[in-house]
Amino acid sequence: MSSMNLRPGRSLAVVGTIALLIFPGVSVAQSTPVAAPEANLGAANVEFYVDPNSNAHAQAAEWRETRPEDADAIMKIAGHAQADWFGDWTADPRTEIGDRVTQVVEAGALPVMVVYNIPYRDCGLYSAGGANDPEVYRTWIEAAAEGIGDRPAVVVLEPDALASTDCLSPEQTTERYELLGFAVDTLEAQPAIDVYIDAGNASWHPPEEAARRLDLAGIGRATGFALNVSNYYTTGDSTDYGLAISDAIGADGGTRFVIDTSRNGNGAWESDDPEAWCNPPGRALGEPPTVETADPLVDAWLWIKRPGESDGECRGAPAAGVWYPEYALELAQNAAWD
Repeated sequence: MSSMNLRPGRSLAVVGTIALLIFPGVSVAQSTPVAAPEANLGAANVEFYVDPNSNAHAQAAEWRETRPEDADAIMKIAGHAQADWFGDWTADPRTEIGDRVTQVVEAGALPVMVVYNIPYRDCGLYSAGGANDPEVYRTWIEAAAEGIGDRPAVVVLEPDALASTDCLSPEQTTERYELLGFAVDTLEAQPAIDVYIDAGNASWHPPEEAARRLDLAGIGRATGFALNVSNYYTTGDSTDYGLAISDAIGADGGTRFVIDTSRNGNGAWESDDPEAWCNPPGRALGEPPTVETADPLVDAWLWIKRPGESDGECRGAPAAGVWYPEYALELAQNAAWD
């Protein structure tokens, strides 16, 4: 995973979380979850920001004279909005995130960003890193929220952080849920930030388990959840999975979600390779970003992963998050749309 990014009202939720973590068989009485109010993605005339300085734009310009057909293909990526990622490389989140939000809002668009700084990130794999300790993370999140301020924004929270807790110790797992809950509360405390907690992909955990983890992370206080970030499962598979998770959560009216469609045009690679998720061959761009989706609980199809950036150093690819032009070209050439 990569692309280079409990203070208020916590008493009952945290008691329930701690009880479930320490005593998995314990049932904790809580109020029935209620769906979040209308989100930014539900507003009329939502516009997403297309970055004129993206890697894809630069690649198209480089190839324009010598490889014009390839340049045209890469413009399929350059012409669509992609999320901004912020993480441990973002030394001053208040300023850096704030400046980016200002740029996007002044262009008349809705900022879509990924927060990717949880301690023990990616289980030490290709995208290892994150904040050095919990207090550093809390401080970083507070600064990120201050940087956004009262401007509208969509925040996808910590890709893989929930789905990959199996690599953590029990103490680290407890800490992770608390930090995710802190991030949800801190960001959602701002008047116009909508948080979607990442819940993995359609093949990672059964819907009931994904819902349990989302509950422990504070889904009842977030706007919704995100699926398929940096993965390849089809929009149909991801929608079915998300609806099953929503049913398992059991909120009145359902729990909304967003789907990363950036690279799912040909679905996931069917292979026995244990790294089938890492720069798999033969993949394609998916549906372009839109709020006009096939189900009312799906708030948007988004390009959360930035197409053309590597998943990691596999199959001769560069490091995670580094622009990989030939892979970008393959994704674009295989797209089912012009």
